[in-house]
Amino acid sequence: MKIEIRVPKLPESVTDAVLLKWHKKEGDTIKRNESLVDIETDKVVLEVPAPDDGVLQQIKAQEGADVCEDELIALLDTQLTAQPEPIKTAPEAETIQEAKKTSLPSRISPAAMSLIEKNRLDPEKIEATGNRGHIIKEDVLNYLKKQKTEATPVPQTAEEKSPSTEEASLTNQKFSERAEKRVPMTRLRARIAERLVEAQQNAAMLTTFNEVNMQRIMSLRQEYKEPFEKEHGIKLGFMSFFVKACTAALKQYPVINASVDAQEIIYHNYSDIGIAVSSPRGLVVPVLRNAETMSLAEIEKNINGLAIKSREGALTMDDLSGGTFTITNGGVFGSLMSTPIINPPQSAILGMHKIQERPMAENGEVVIRPMMYLALSYDHRIIDGRDAVQFLVSVKASLEDPTRLLLEV
Repeated sequence: MKIEIRVPKLPESVTDAVLLKWHKKEGDTIKRNESLVDIETDKVVLEVPAPDDGVLQQIKAQEGADVCEDELIALLDTQLTAQPEPIKTAPEAETIQEAKKTSLPSRISPAAMSLIEKNRLDPEKIEATGNRGHIIKEDVLNYLKKQKTEATPVPQTAEEKSPSTEEASLTNQKFSERAEKRVPMTRLRARIAERLVEAQQNAAMLTTFNEVNMQRIMSLRQEYKEPFEKEHGIKLGFMSFFVKACTAALKQYPVINASVDAQEIIYHNYSDIGIAVSSPRGLVVPVLRNAETMSLAEIEKNINGLAIKSREGALTMDDLSGGTFTITNGGVFGSLMSTPIINPPQSAILGMHKIQERPMAENGEVVIRPMMYLALSYDHRIIDGRDAVQFLVSVKASLEDPTRLLLEV
């Protein structure tokens, strides 16, 4: 029986996609739920699994092709039998046997296992970066890249440019050679560019700044990080304090949490906080739903879960859609100050930056304090400067005196 493999249902507002990569070729034997192909939209990458056991009889859409929802991309024949595999040499058989140990599949993602079996790799040699020691697809790709580099070593010099997955890199080329390479933007990168330009063209964007003394937060975190992790099974970070401070301030200044729809202002009585993170595919903004109801531990657990899904390329449309306010942390890359761009249709975004010790005047004396610059970009069409400044002052007050969050004052 022949089964048609079609493009799955695409996320809302997405009309087409790009067939990113086939994991199998025509004539390959397929197991049920084995990953067949990756399809990239401008928001997420969708993995299409095999609906049943069989042989991939025909591929009707090649890599790089534009495809639409429900479009036929391949045929799977469930009645064909696989060709007998060639006799493996002892080392090959041993490697495959190691990959199929019962203790391993439970900690290897399906996409990673497919690559391991295809390339006949030993999972024990692959460094796992997934949650709880899981081997993810990216780990296998990094291992294969490392093997290839070791097999054909190329001397590195200061003149060479570091490779990048999203730029036209000149890997192993010297600048003096004036080499160039053109690669098309990914759909996600193109969509990011479109939305950033849209935000600047359609919003009266303005940025206000303040600075916060992080001493109290850092001391609190240092004192309670071990009992916190022991009790909740998650590390206590800075982001949970910022989320709590922002949700408290959003209650005081609801216009910061609002959005514009034509000639109307939509006020939200909930705080869905987007956390901007850098993923292998580019910038993504997964959302914490009803963050105002979460404890510090719940915020940390949810952020950690979204970060893992981002690294594994497993974010869904539900993870990325919506959001009433966004927080972005350029400080993790060393940024001291920036002017973040609003994430439409939201009306404001908070930028965190690097914590740096600076001399500050306190009670007539100069003291050294760990300081962070905060930047709030907002849509001046609906948010007055007074509200924006007071919102940022409220966030600053909560962070410099965390007991205010507990007392809700």
